[in-house]
Amino acid sequence: MRLGFVVKPLVRPELKSHDSRRWQNHPHLSVSLAYLRDVFAYLGEAQISMYRMSSDLAPYVTHPEMPEFHGQVAECAAELAEIGRQARQLGLRLSFHPAQHVVLNSPDDALAGKSAGDLNTLAALLDGMELGPEAVVVTHLGGVYGDREAALARFATNFEHLAEITQRRLALEHDDTRFGVADIMWVHARTGIRLVFDNLHHRLYNPGDRTPREALAACLATWPAGVWPKVHFSSPRTEWLVETAGADEAPQVRRTRWAYHADYVNPFEFIDFLRMAQGLRAFDIMLEVRAKDLALQQLREDLSRFAPDLAETLMG
Repeated sequence: MRLGFVVKPLVRPELKSHDSRRWQNHPHLSVSLAYLRDVFAYLGEAQISMYRMSSDLAPYVTHPEMPEFHGQVAECAAELAEIGRQARQLGLRLSFHPAQHVVLNSPDDALAGKSAGDLNTLAALLDGMELGPEAVVVTHLGGVYGDREAALARFATNFEHLAEITQRRLALEHDDTRFGVADIMWVHARTGIRLVFDNLHHRLYNPGDRTPREALAACLATWPAGVWPKVHFSSPRTEWLVETAGADEAPQVRRTRWAYHADYVNPFEFIDFLRMAQGLRAFDIMLEVRAKDLALQQLREDLSRFAPDLAETLMG
């Protein structure tokens, strides 16, 4: 089992995940890939073998009013092949997870088309790196828009119009308020898309009352034989949140929102999750926590102390 973290290393804060300069400064995918090589070197040193890359690797690449940025993937073919070779040499499992503005099931044709373009680009980056089928682009279903059945059907229809490389690379995750595991299972039955189980989302939104083991098993079964599934794991944030409305107003303590990700992984929740999953198909875990690689390192230590038998199953 591999453990991964999201985008920005905190153990090495000087490392950059992508070229974040504004368009006036001519950012480029080639700069992002140079940064990524340094991140990969750190991952190798830290024995971390799973990593979610920034979805902004190619800045402004699909911006409709900036055609000068549209050719970055083709321009960096050699660099992409080389960074992919480095990833394979290190045994890294890589993925993307685009931002919330990527909504494939939008009834707005322009937004759905822009979302399809973003997904196609991310899939093209993975293909340019010549990565295997475990490297995926994870997305959500999107909005309900007043008609759940129509929203589900629209996602499936738009999926079928994506580029072939994108259909191969895309994976679908349920969310915490709109679409549960039963919904993404419906989409899988129609399209064959792979499914990503999220433990916290399932706790927050489970209208079908599936047990976590049942829901996890259903998602794992959608991955082809020989391809390791991946799941997302996070603990809910339980700390008080202090918000300041203005300079002249007193800070306000807000009630917690269980959908917020904690800084670190609760090790006892994680241990219970792994023990619950014993006997099911093996999978990798992306940690969606605010402390990122710091949390991954802490979790390794916690498992070694509290569940050494599970610690032995980790690959990094």
